[in-house]
Amino acid sequence: MDISELYKLFLKHPVVTTDSRDCPKDSIFFALKGTSFNGNEFAGSALEKGCAYAVIDQKEYQIQQDERYILVEDCLQTLKQLANYHRRKLGIPIIGITGTNGKTTTKELLATVLAERFNVWYTQGNFNNEIGVPKTLLRLTSEHEIAVVEMGASHPGDIQSLVTVVEPDYALITNVGRAHLQGFGSFEGVKRTKAELYDYMEVNKPNGKVFINQDNPHLQEMFQAHCPHVHRISYSQTQQTGVSYQGKICSNNPFLTFQWRHIPEGETSPNSNQWYEVHTHLVGAYNLDNLLAAISIGHYLGVQPHEINHALTHYTPSNNRSQLEVTKHNNLIVDAYNANPTSMEAALVNFAQMQVAPKMAILGDMRELGEVSVAEHQKIINLLNTLPIQQIWLVGEEFGKTTTTFQKYKNIEEVKETIRQQQPQGFYILIKGSNGIKLFQLPELL
Repeated sequence: MDISELYKLFLKHPVVTTDSRDCPKDSIFFALKGTSFNGNEFAGSALEKGCAYAVIDQKEYQIQQDERYILVEDCLQTLKQLANYHRRKLGIPIIGITGTNGKTTTKELLATVLAERFNVWYTQGNFNNEIGVPKTLLRLTSEHEIAVVEMGASHPGDIQSLVTVVEPDYALITNVGRAHLQGFGSFEGVKRTKAELYDYMEVNKPNGKVFINQDNPHLQEMFQAHCPHVHRISYSQTQQTGVSYQGKICSNNPFLTFQWRHIPEGETSPNSNQWYEVHTHLVGAYNLDNLLAAISIGHYLGVQPHEINHALTHYTPSNNRSQLEVTKHNNLIVDAYNANPTSMEAALVNFAQMQVAPKMAILGDMRELGEVSVAEHQKIINLLNTLPIQQIWLVGEEFGKTTTTFQKYKNIEEVKETIRQQQPQGFYILIKGSNGIKLFQLPELL
């Protein structure tokens, strides 16, 4: 079926599902394949449960004379094509975000800022892969005025594949760091993959805008190499030539309070520009870059300073990212959704600098680091040896291979048992590790 014909059906049935266990009435089921499942096998079940159509790519699963089956060459590619077609038909401005760390927090902050002035749609949760991104676009409606789409990557070519579906008008790479090295092969592989967003902007959106952290030399290098002809808008924590938005930390104990200002392009005396102070519910000095990114894009797109300040003051983090939880026994800094060497180091340095005591850290393995995993975990141990943290617990097989005197646990169950026996009290506790280590199960016990 031609994509334009499929789109006509989508307009009549504008809900898409890829899970045969979740089949809203009159939705369209796409039979995707995974390493351990074949969605084609569940197409009939999806129709029985209420789907109006089932898109399949294996003819043997099609029941003859049943026009509800739509046979295509590749279901995933068709899903992407449909999403891109829909995106083009609506034509609303889209901000594309990627990066090693901070992209989800930045997306949430930016969406909160934009919502002060626009009807905004943005990536929900972590729907940032080759399935989640098309589904995000397909939930756009004519009522939306702007969208923020997060794009994740764990292998070379991932961003290139996603960006051709999203076709963003504005681009942001939050940063580049040492993550998913098993898939990327090296830090240079990370940079090349993230820069695929810049490549797209250079070739396809010469009149678009790239927002960039002026303090990050890797991003500066990537910009010059990949999209030197696209206009950039810079933000920084220092006063530099060409910087449009500047921020500085006021305090971070434990919540971040900061100031920011806008320096119009060509301003000759930036010291005269007004500073705005914002008290956030975010933990971590590293979040200033995320906040400045959201401010830069929001303000450029017309959100006024008082609206920006209102949005950032009232934003409360969730999803186990940079959030403070006060329990009966302890104060918890929960950052247990993900971890890589770059984000782990930033979290630990920030924690060490906080004027609170006593401190405890429960750290889980950093996954997907490949052959450098042991070395990267040992670097974290070496850093910990220099920091004023009174108690340190390490969880997982990779930390188990390191040389250290810190307390080690094989898995989350061993940690839980120790908590039940010892019940730490009166601590500020940093909880950080890859999601697969399941440290998110600990707050309710602490």
